[in-house]
Amino acid sequence: MNLFKKNKVNSYKISPQDEDDYKSFSWAEEELAEGQLLVDVYQTSDQIIVKSTISGVKPENLFISLNKDILTIKGKREPDSLISQAECLLQECYWGSFSRTLILPEEVNNKKMEAVLENGVLTISLEKIYKDQKIKIKIKS
Repeated sequence: MNLFKKNKVNSYKISPQDEDDYKSFSWAEEELAEGQLLVDVYQTSDQIIVKSTISGVKPENLFISLNKDILTIKGKREPDSLISQAECLLQECYWGSFSRTLILPEEVNNKKMEAVLENGVLTISLEKIYKDQKIKIKIKS
């Protein structure tokens, strides 16, 4: 099952997944040499945001999971089948499986996640459970 629903041209939004949906990502468990996905992670007062450039990756070749405070992104970039190795003069781009696992600095609400793939950039927004709440504590004497 495709996790992404097409919103507009070159834009996909993740939809909730069931355990049965994971079966369609059997390639994500393959024991292959993987590249490491490069990411930017930043936060606002109420969200943690993860961004990565993953141009050339189809939405059906992406798998994103959250287990407590561990976010995992796996994917696969298929090489262009029209170019054979004999014709290739220079190959600097990574092709094949990649993954990245991040330990998040705060707890996030697993029901309020959003992933958008637009113009080759994956943006994952995770809502913090404990938003910047300032609590004043009275000191007894």
